Amino acid sequence: MRLHILTIPVRSLLIFCCFLACLNFTSCKDSVETKENSTEVSTDATSYNSETSTDTISKTILFFGDSLTAGYGLEDPDDAFPDLIQGKIDSLDLDYQIINAGLSGETTAGGKSRLEWVLEPDVAIFILELGANDGLRGVSVAETRENLQWMINKVKAEAHQAQIVLAGMQLPPNLGTEYTQDFKAIFPKLAEENDIKLIPFLLENVGGIASLNQNDGIHPNPKGHKIVANNVWSVLKPLLNK
Repeated sequence: MRLHILTIPVRSLLIFCCFLACLNFTSCKDSVETKENSTEVSTDATSYNSETSTDTISKTILFFGDSLTAGYGLEDPDDAFPDLIQGKIDSLDLDYQIINAGLSGETTAGGKSRLEWVLEPDVAIFILELGANDGLRGVSVAETRENLQWMINKVKAEAHQAQIVLAGMQLPPNLGTEYTQDFKAIFPKLAEENDIKLIPFLLENVGGIASLNQNDGIHPNPKGHKIVANNVWSVLKPLLNK
């Protein structure tokens, strides 16, 4: 009788343990499948977000220049012409982001050494605004031209898809007729030889007009920068794509 009494609980215990084992296996299988499905959804979402972020990356317009580009003397940096052009771009809902790489006092020689630090291979449009400080310092026209050509070559080599725009500059007549004429001719000749766009004279309708310049008579005030922005915009706008 004892043997009979002891056998019944052992058999029940074994059956119960087998039931628990089956239940645990089923739960683990469901958990694994759920985790795999979750992983697949997460991967798809990551892929989608990656594609979306890639599509919304703005194209870059790099302004590379001196104090005129940097907005020297302005109380509000947003009054500088590159920032005003960004406003025009935004108003048209165009997907471009401007980088202002202007540096006060920069010469073409300084620009050569600095260019590698700011030039990125994915730049869409490169606007070169240098040379004025060369002229004011009496740097030889040949040297200025050589330096500008070097920078144009550098951009074509490092950012071969970039459209290049050269900003033309002129000097006050008191620096000598021959020198000022030779200096003025640098820019259209370089633009033609390199098949790049030209802003004929960056300070058109601003240079030499006291009411549009700061007290130094050289750097535009906010009103002057608005006109400069229009001078640049007339050349830049046709280069922009939706």
